[in-house]
Amino acid sequence: MTVFSGTGVRVIGLISGTSIDGIDVAAAELRAHGDTVELAPLGQLEVPYPGPLRDALLAALPPNPCSAEQLTKLDTLVGQAFGEAAARGIEELAGGEADVVASLGQTVFHWVEDGTARGTLQLGNPAWIAERTGLPVVADLRVRDVAAGGHGAPLASTLDALWLREMADSGPIAALNIGGIANITVVPADGDVLAYDTGPGNALMDLVAHRATGRRADIDGALALRGDIRPDLLAKLLLDPYYAAAPPKSTGKELFHGTYLDTALDGLPPVGAEDLLATLTELTAVTIAAECRRHAIATLIVSGGGADNPALMAALARNLPGTALKTSDDHGLPRAGKEAYLTILLGWLTWSGVPGNLPSATGARGDRLLGNITPGAGSLRLPAPHASTVTRLRVAAATGER
Repeated sequence: MTVFSGTGVRVIGLISGTSIDGIDVAAAELRAHGDTVELAPLGQLEVPYPGPLRDALLAALPPNPCSAEQLTKLDTLVGQAFGEAAARGIEELAGGEADVVASLGQTVFHWVEDGTARGTLQLGNPAWIAERTGLPVVADLRVRDVAAGGHGAPLASTLDALWLREMADSGPIAALNIGGIANITVVPADGDVLAYDTGPGNALMDLVAHRATGRRADIDGALALRGDIRPDLLAKLLLDPYYAAAPPKSTGKELFHGTYLDTALDGLPPVGAEDLLATLTELTAVTIAAECRRHAIATLIVSGGGADNPALMAALARNLPGTALKTSDDHGLPRAGKEAYLTILLGWLTWSGVPGNLPSATGARGDRLLGNITPGAGSLRLPAPHASTVTRLRVAAATGER
């Protein structure tokens, strides 16, 4: 592992995923050497949403109705929560010093029609983050890619392509993030990187676990491990046309929600909670495995909350007997914080004047600088644009000094 030294740009990264559990916060120091960016992780933490705010966010998701009043209030409340989380990240992870905050916000709607992304909405107005921290904030990172014809997702492809290319010599390698929705990045030894959402990750499982137990998730996959897979339900779920659609493609909870599941269950013999969770766990594993086989993946590097679910990881291993399963921790990026480190990288790229999307993955017409920058307490002073094309990311060891 490369030793990171000297003064770099210290960035705080913020994101709340489609599971809406809370805000993932990470801090890192980044420095560029020609075509290579070194990212030195300083630590990560999760800040849970206050209960009423999480409930209000879940109530605003499709297929529920949502008013302009609700969205305005949520945009402010999420922004304030992100501001507090950023302040904690600065003090607890970055030693009280940071240069810029990057935020991917809270996705509440991803508008896709006939396979084309038309728009995407992330809440958490960056003005609240800038006001709370006094730092400039890079935010709204998805929309420019959508405006350029892309899906604005999965932006994890940017990090994965830079990070994994050198590891692909022994065979195609893929990074898999299992949040509410699962997404995969396929990195060949040469050729274009491909990335897309495979389908539901934890979204439907979390829904059933909450209905059955009142908890946010099936902790340790305990209920799923006691259940049996219902082939009739699994076969019905696998008929969804999303799985057969060609990439680039993206999806979200606007498709995979409670009404969707209830419609699938309609007309079938009753399915108990344990069997339902076993079946939905298998659905996530089967749809991921199908994409891995499509691309002859030799090594799959897993991150996100799903990596902590023994039932899901066992189902993946069973469906991918010839594929080596690893986690991002094995390669220096903590799996719980990988999306926050992705946010850090995207923020640094924009801050440094470097395009942050990957057109072969998102479907955009070309490279684009992503996001908007909200000034902090002082005048906005951007660094000189980085002159080289960035082609590699190295995870480095931080000294903790500036």
